[in-house]
Amino acid sequence: MLVTGSPSGPCSMAQAPVADMALSSSAPALSVGFVLLPRFTLLPFAAFVDCLRLAADEGDRSRQLHCRWRFMTHDGNAALSSCGAEITPCESFVDPGEFDYLVVIGGVLHDPGVADRAAIDYLRMAAAKGVTLVGVCTGVLSLIQAGVMQGRRCCISWYHHGDLASRFRDIEPVADRLYLDDGDRLTCAGGSAAADLAAYLVERHLGRAWARKSLAIMLYDGHRAGEHGQPQPVVFDRISDRLVRRAIRVLEQQLGEPLSVDQLASRVGSSRRALERRFRATLGVGPQRFQRDLRLRYGLWLLHYTERSITEIGEACGFADTAHFSRHVRTSFGASPSQLRRDPELVQERLVDPYFLYVGSIT
Repeated sequence: MLVTGSPSGPCSMAQAPVADMALSSSAPALSVGFVLLPRFTLLPFAAFVDCLRLAADEGDRSRQLHCRWRFMTHDGNAALSSCGAEITPCESFVDPGEFDYLVVIGGVLHDPGVADRAAIDYLRMAAAKGVTLVGVCTGVLSLIQAGVMQGRRCCISWYHHGDLASRFRDIEPVADRLYLDDGDRLTCAGGSAAADLAAYLVERHLGRAWARKSLAIMLYDGHRAGEHGQPQPVVFDRISDRLVRRAIRVLEQQLGEPLSVDQLASRVGSSRRALERRFRATLGVGPQRFQRDLRLRYGLWLLHYTERSITEIGEACGFADTAHFSRHVRTSFGASPSQLRRDPELVQERLVDPYFLYVGSIT
C-alpha cells in the first residue's frame, strides 16, 4: 500500500498491486532487499525499484519473476519518507544471505536513532556474510557508520559532499559521477541516478535488453554510465526569464561539448539575436561568455573535489587541450590549475560568483 500525507497524519490513498511471489519455482536472477531508513528519499527508492519491476516480467505485468525485492524496516512497520508518503507492507530485517544486494535508501540527515542503529548492526552482519551492499543518497552514511567502507571511495551527491567530508575525514567522497562500483560496495548519488544504477545491475544479471526495456518504459533516453557527471547547481532564483533558464539547462548538460550560440538558440527555439539580448538583460553577459564561465567553474570544482588529472579535467570541460584549459583558468582565476589545486584557500575565494552558487562550505 502507498500512503501519502504529513508525517504526523498520513492519509490512505490506494492499494498497490502485490507481486505474485509464487509464480516461479526457480530462483530469480536478481534478488534485492531494501533497507528503508526513517525519512528516506522517495525518488531514488521509486526509481530503483521500478527499474527492477519492469525487468522482472514481460510487458508491465509486475510479477516478481526475473527479479525479486523486499522492503524492510527495523521493526517491520511502514517506512515514512521525507515527503510524508509511507511504504507498506514492510517486514523486519531478514537473513541478508537471501539477497544478492542490500540497498540502503537514506534520507534527511538527523541524529541517529534506534532505527539507524538497528540498520547499522544489520549492515555489519550482511557484510560479514559477504552480501554486496549498496548505499543510495545518504544511505552511504549508514555504510560508513557501520564501518564497512574503510579505505574505499564513495559516491555522494554534490549537495551532501561537504557534510560527509567534514564528518568522516578518513573516507574519500566523490561527487563528480552518478554512481560508483567498488566490487562488493556500490554507492549512488541518489535522485534519478538510482534508476541508472538499478539498470546497471539488471544488465549484469539479466542482460542489456532487460535493462533497456526498463529504462525505455520509464522514459529514460538511455542508460547513463556511473562516471557520467552530476549536474552542478546554478542560482535560478535570480533568473526569471524562462528562455534563459532553458538555455542554461541545455548548457549544463553540454559541459564537455560546447555549443555555438547558433546551436544553442536552435535548441531552445530562439534566434541568436534574441537569445543574446535576453542573456545580457538577465545576466549582463552573452551566452558564449556565460557558457565559458560555466565550464571553467565546473573545472574549478573538479580540481578541488576530484583526483582527476588536469588534462582529464580540461577534456571534461570541453577545452581543446591542457594548455588551452590552463590559459583560461589563469586568466579567469589568477592562478594555474595546479596552484588552485594545491591551495584550497584560493578555491574558497572563487567558488561563488554572480552566476553560480555551490551549496555548502569547504572544510
